[in-house]
Amino acid sequence: MRKQIAAWLAAILITGSIAMSMLVIGASAMTNQKGTAVSNAPASAATAGSTTVSSDQATIAQLQAQVAEYQSREQQYQAALSSDNAQLTQAASETQMIQQLLAYLQNHGLISINSQGQIFVTGR
Repeated sequence: MRKQIAAWLAAILITGSIAMSMLVIGASAMTNQKGTAVSNAPASAATAGSTTVSSDQATIAQLQAQVAEYQSREQQYQAALSSDNAQLTQAASETQMIQQLLAYLQNHGLISINSQGQIFVTGR
């Protein structure tokens, strides 16, 4: 019973502290007089000067160029991954064919394979 009471008290304290911090952050955001302007707002609605707007547009253009570069890299990585997967599939297929060939030769007594994997040609 005491453990349950301690657990309830801990839960109430943690929840209360999180709620209070959220309240303080929200109140601080509501009373903040130095907010930021939305970057895609019309020029007449922006309170910043034309130099700030042009520097913001330059920053946006730079970020868009970086996004395009990262998308290009992602496409290259996807193509390389696709190629590697195709090679892996082909290698698995070849491995399976070789295993089938070795099993056939062993079953017909043409070769023997010891426990270390060494292959001996028995020949008839």
